[in-house]
Amino acid sequence: MIKNINFVSKFKKANFFSIVFFILSIIFISFKGLNYGIDFKGGTLIELRTEKTVEAYSIRNSLSTMDLGDINVKKFGKEGDFLVKVEQKNTTNNNLIPEIKEKLTNNLNSAVDFRRVENVGPKVSSELLESSVIAISLALAAMLFYIWVRFEWQFSVGSIIALFHDVVITLGIFSVLSLEINLSIIAAVLTIVGYSMNDTVVIYDRIRENLFKYTKISISDISNLSINETLSRTIITSATTLLALVSIYILGGEILRGFSFAMILGVIIGTYSSIFVASPILKFFKVSYKTLEKEEEKIVP
Repeated sequence: MIKNINFVSKFKKANFFSIVFFILSIIFISFKGLNYGIDFKGGTLIELRTEKTVEAYSIRNSLSTMDLGDINVKKFGKEGDFLVKVEQKNTTNNNLIPEIKEKLTNNLNSAVDFRRVENVGPKVSSELLESSVIAISLALAAMLFYIWVRFEWQFSVGSIIALFHDVVITLGIFSVLSLEINLSIIAAVLTIVGYSMNDTVVIYDRIRENLFKYTKISISDISNLSINETLSRTIITSATTLLALVSIYILGGEILRGFSFAMILGVIIGTYSSIFVASPILKFFKVSYKTLEKEEEKIVP
């Protein structure tokens, strides 16, 4: 059954909020920056378990006298499990891990078991950051090329604006909340790009189909009709995806929490942008049956 919700009447308010959130995201990313993790900053990641019950601040205080740079300690998994991230300013010290273990054992009066240790040098971390930016850029470029071939240029502009909207606002929220950006978050961003594009293409495809079917109807009415016709599919797809992601966020543990949170944001923002960002662009360009007909005449003389 086709719903009859007047989405077009909400376009102006939605666009206003989108522009505000987009600008705020740019400001936060530019001035506050992103909280890069060990993958991009370089340093040492230690997963440890203490024999006695201790608090995170005790571990932090013990390490603060070792001139390690930024230190981040948080509970991880079971009681007594912690995830320690240190900037490791002195990268030439090969005995750093044994020294950290000895320091913690003495100060905490407890046996400390290092269950996992990962080291990322500054050169590797800068290369990972560069590769991540290239990966996201190439993904956006590939999506733009696909839409340009699949649809007319107006649709291409709409889809790429929606994609930038989703990625920038997601990163803006991470900046505001000072959440860590690591390789798993980059994977989430790339997944968001694909998910958002898929949702946009479904709506665009129906809009294009209805433009040829109802040649006398305005683009506003066509957009409304098309969004309503695909609404059930959009809701079911987003709801089932969110159900899985929320389960991962709650039950997946600390390692998957950042990834699942980024994906949850991406699904919500991507679903929103497909309706309230991508579709209004077609109205702005006054796309009509005649517009599509002219574009096709250029392609096929």
